[in-house]
Amino acid sequence: MKRVSRNQRRLSLENRLTWLAFGAAAPAAVIALIILWSGDYSAKVQWTLTIFIFGCFLGFISSAREHLIRPLQTMTNLLAALREGDYSIRARGARENDALGEALLEVNLLGETLRVQRLGAFEATALLRTIMAEIDVAVFTFDPGRRLRLVKRRGARARGLFGFKRRRAAHVEFS
Repeated sequence: MKRVSRNQRRLSLENRLTWLAFGAAAPAAVIALIILWSGDYSAKVQWTLTIFIFGCFLGFISSAREHLIRPLQTMTNLLAALREGDYSIRARGARENDALGEALLEVNLLGETLRVQRLGAFEATALLRTIMAEIDVAVFTFDPGRRLRLVKRRGARARGLFGFKRRRAAHVEFS
């Protein structure tokens, strides 16, 4: 027999929300149906109101579920886009004084911050490339691990002067 862990038995957020909405609405629906079917009403009225009660019951539960699930799916898609480097996507419905709206607003602000930082990094890289192309000296750049990362062409010729081995400098970018 396969043993099911406690985490696997937990319901998803969507199902918990559905059951909570069902639990909130069920007592009222049951009481309305008891009154309807125990009262002195015609069969036509009883069936019409029963169908109406069940229709509203299911419709409102479905609507409550969708009103929470859609913004969470939107937020998931936004975070996936940010993780993949797409900072142009924004969420609609991001507004203050609404818990989900504020979360979407924060994700939008995070995307804008990352976009600005990325633009700054591109500008810094372009400036570095321009400076490297214009200066007429040997330039060596190292990473924090003291590995050679960038050598200006003029410096590449002088590499042998500093004792760099060919295999160690194989990953070096020349400009």
